[in-house]
Amino acid sequence: MPNLTSHDLDVSRLLFDLKRCGELVSRFTGWLEPDAIATCVTNGLIEQFGCAFTRIWLVEPDRRTLRLLASAGLYTRLDGDFARVPMGAFKVGKIAQHCIPFLSNCLPDEDWVKDREWAIAKEIQGFAGLPLMTDGQAIGVLALFSHRPMAPEFLEVLQILSLSVAGALASAVNHQALLQTPDTAHLSEQMAAFLGGHKLSLLGTEQPLALPVTQLLLQMAHHLAKLSCQYCRLVYDTDTVVLEAMLATDPTQPLQADTLTEIFQDVLVPGQALGGELHIQTWVDVAQVRLQLPQQVDQPSSRSSKIASPLSEREQEVMQLLAQGHRDRDIAEQLYISERTVKFHAKNMLDKLGVRTRIQAVFEATKQGWLN
Repeated sequence: MPNLTSHDLDVSRLLFDLKRCGELVSRFTGWLEPDAIATCVTNGLIEQFGCAFTRIWLVEPDRRTLRLLASAGLYTRLDGDFARVPMGAFKVGKIAQHCIPFLSNCLPDEDWVKDREWAIAKEIQGFAGLPLMTDGQAIGVLALFSHRPMAPEFLEVLQILSLSVAGALASAVNHQALLQTPDTAHLSEQMAAFLGGHKLSLLGTEQPLALPVTQLLLQMAHHLAKLSCQYCRLVYDTDTVVLEAMLATDPTQPLQADTLTEIFQDVLVPGQALGGELHIQTWVDVAQVRLQLPQQVDQPSSRSSKIASPLSEREQEVMQLLAQGHRDRDIAEQLYISERTVKFHAKNMLDKLGVRTRIQAVFEATKQGWLN
C-alpha cells in the first residue's frame, strides 16, 4: 500500500501502481457478469495493494439503494449491515449521490464512521471511496480500507481504475438485462445497444437463433464496442448468421491478427464448438473480423448418444437457470438457496467443465445436450 510520507508526487510509485491496475483490468476485460467482475476487482486490490478489505456496491435500477456486490479481505460476506445502503446515506451512499471521490487517513476520527471502536480495534487508518461513473451518474461505489495511510496519488490511480471498472460493469449489466428480455428486442437491436450510434446494418430477415448463438453474437458485439468498431453488419443466410466488422487502427501501432485472436478467444473457442468460424484479416490502418455461426445447434438424437454430465443435480439446475439468463439472486430465490451457494455451485461447474466463464459453460452444456 502506498505510504503517505510527503506531499511530493512519487512518479515512480505512480507508474508502478498504474501498471498493477492495468494488469488487474486485463483480468476482467470482456467479462459479462457483474458479480464476477466485482469479485475480480475486490480480490485483485487485496492481492496487488495489500488493503485490509475492499468492497463494491451497485446502484439498483430504481436508484434508491445500493446493493453490496462483492467484498474481499477481512470481510467477504454480502449480507451484513451494509448489504443495502440507501442512496445518500452513510459515506457510501453520499459518494454515489454526489459523485465525489474521497480519501481519508484518519478513519477513526471521521464523524461519519458508524463504529469508531471497530475502526480502532481493527487498526483501520485509511479509507478511499470512489463513484463508478458512466453517462454522468454513478452506477456503483468502490471502497477500500487500509491499515496504513494512503498516498494522495493513490487516489488518482484508483480513479483511473474506477473508469475501467465502471465501463465493464455497465456493459455487463446491460448484457444481463438484454438476455432477460429476448422476446421484446431483436438481436440486431440488442447489438446496436452495445455498439452505439449507427454502426450496425442488418441484411436479411432476422430468424430465431439458438440461445448459445445469440449469447456468442452479443459477446462479440461487446468486444467490438471496446475496440471502437467503425462499421459492422449482421447477415442472415439460409442456415447461418454472419457478423462482419471493420476496425480502424493506428497506422503507427496496427492491430496484429494474433492480438485480435487473443481478444476474441472467448468467442473463437465456443464458436468452433458450435460449428462456426472466425476469420481475421489485418492491414496497416484497418482490420476485418468475420464470425459465421449456424443459426441452430444440433442436439444429440437420443439420450444414449450423450456424454454423461459431470455436474451434480443441483449444479445442473443452476446451469439450466443460467442458460435462461437468470441472475444469481433470481436463481437463489427459485432454488431456495443463498446467493453465496449459487456462486459456489457456479465455480464448481467452471472447474468441472474446464472453462473460464459462465457463458462458456453454457456453450459446453448446450453442445453436449445437457440442457433441456
